[in-house]
Amino acid sequence: MISTTFDRHVVLIVDDMPDNLAMLSDSLDESGHIVLVATDGMSALERLDYITPDLILLDAMMPGIDGFETCRRIKLIKSVNHVPVVFMTGLSETEHVVRGFEVGGIDYVTKPIRPQEVVARVGAHIRTARMMSQTRGVLEHAAHAVIVFGGHGLPLWQTSKASLWLEKYFGAGSASGAAKLPAPLQAWLNESLVRRRQGDGGDVAPLVVARDGCELSIAMSGPGQGHGITLLLEEKQTAVTAPAAGDDAAVPPSFEGLRLTPRESDVLLWLGKGKTNRDIADILGMSPRTVNKHLEHIFVKLGVETRSAAAVLASSVAAAGAGGLLQ
Repeated sequence: MISTTFDRHVVLIVDDMPDNLAMLSDSLDESGHIVLVATDGMSALERLDYITPDLILLDAMMPGIDGFETCRRIKLIKSVNHVPVVFMTGLSETEHVVRGFEVGGIDYVTKPIRPQEVVARVGAHIRTARMMSQTRGVLEHAAHAVIVFGGHGLPLWQTSKASLWLEKYFGAGSASGAAKLPAPLQAWLNESLVRRRQGDGGDVAPLVVARDGCELSIAMSGPGQGHGITLLLEEKQTAVTAPAAGDDAAVPPSFEGLRLTPRESDVLLWLGKGKTNRDIADILGMSPRTVNKHLEHIFVKLGVETRSAAAVLASSVAAAGAGGLLQ
């Protein structure tokens, strides 16, 4: 794919009207831009297979797939979905303007085209996009995990480490960052925004998710009014990691005198740390029903009737050592 890291910025114009192409090409060329053209949506998408422009000027109404559908498809292409798209349209009705923003456009100019205005808007949006790109690059190199939201309240972009952690803690398919968050994370965010608006503007407690001996903490930064929101992700190892899975997994030394199987020891370990059945199931990679079955066996072996009693015993054993308790 051709790099566009030249001093001259590359603008792709997509319009089926030769007069518009000629006028805009001349104006942008005179202002120092490199101009590429396409006369329909499919041709534009084909060009994006081998070039990455700095900005796309896109006619809303064209034969074949229209500009709205073209933009939607552009935003699905990972290599170019960061490129700003400015619509050119004679449709100034609110529904068409809104649709342009919904499919990923950042601005629009109305026809008849005023070249000087277009050149000014193109320059401004390219400068903004370059600044955002530089910011993303700094964050990536600093190994920060960040999810940034746009003005529409949906994820705008995220660092690669954020994508990795979302998939690790929320499952495959959670790392796309395209238009939605994993359901548990979205629910926490919605609740946090409501609390922040109703409260005194103080800090919102982060979401903490545990898995495989590690914890992911997700905190919200920004005004919290549906725009300007940033999620900051941080991973750390927990103080006690879950034993390895399998029948031959090691039993924690403090549990050796309790006659528990390795898997029952795993469940009791996390029960003592205050985890719910759902949490334990997620951490150990089993179903909540399996956790319940293990708890039934644990209750019998420990001589207790409730999870609270088992949790207290597990905490005591972990603190004092099973051998000392069972003497």
